[in-house]
Amino acid sequence: MTAWSRVLGIDFSGAKDAGNKIWIAEAIVNANGIEIESCMPVRKLPGGASDRDSALQVLVEYLAEQSGSLAGLDFPFSLPARLIRERNWKDFISTFPQCYPSPEFFRINCTARGGGYEIKRKTDLQARVPFSAYNLRLYRQTYWGIRDVLYPLITNDAVRVIPIQTPCVRKPVIAEICPASILKREGLYCSYKGRGQELREARQYIMEQLIKRRVMRRPGRSILNQVLDNAGGDALDSVIATIGAARVIMDLESMRARDVLDLVEGRVYF
Repeated sequence: MTAWSRVLGIDFSGAKDAGNKIWIAEAIVNANGIEIESCMPVRKLPGGASDRDSALQVLVEYLAEQSGSLAGLDFPFSLPARLIRERNWKDFISTFPQCYPSPEFFRINCTARGGGYEIKRKTDLQARVPFSAYNLRLYRQTYWGIRDVLYPLITNDAVRVIPIQTPCVRKPVIAEICPASILKREGLYCSYKGRGQELREARQYIMEQLIKRRVMRRPGRSILNQVLDNAGGDALDSVIATIGAARVIMDLESMRARDVLDLVEGRVYF
């Protein structure tokens, strides 16, 4: 057993009603696999609400209190190195709100500096993530994640972000996770988000396969139904994120940067 036995999987959202769409799964990692203890939207945390500003503030407060845990969040923690002008990643984070006053400015600026192309990080290619950090479908998530989650956590020295920073058991450890990459690794990547019996059955199939493969233990009936009934797939994505987080603590060497690029672009764990 490692120093970390508790993991959090967080399915992030930059939507206006982010409190309904950001889901947190809490789990324990033991010899029998991942045991999901709870799964809920951020609005159900103490002080939580549906609006984005309140939800992100509560999420930051929640993460800062999770000492001894490793949390996996599914938004890009950085940009391709060629788009980062600062000396290092910490400077990039600390100047982000000033450099990018809005999500739209962020996307337009990145696209222009990328020569009109959506450039991916090296780790994006390795993890086979669906989109670049400033893709039309992802840029808001990237923007609000960096500005309103990483920025306050890093400037207040409240967490350690791997592999860029050295992990510390006295502080929460944060890792970038991609649920889609995890499903691709497991050969379970398929359509499962949306209403209707067919898509609910797809979510059930994914869960049953993860249980059958002993990646995770069967959760209680209430948690399982919650995951299956959440049509947006946010609950399921949070559960999948715990798998990525658990794999990190089972391979402590992965917490270290593989090369200089990891220290700037970060790493997607899957």
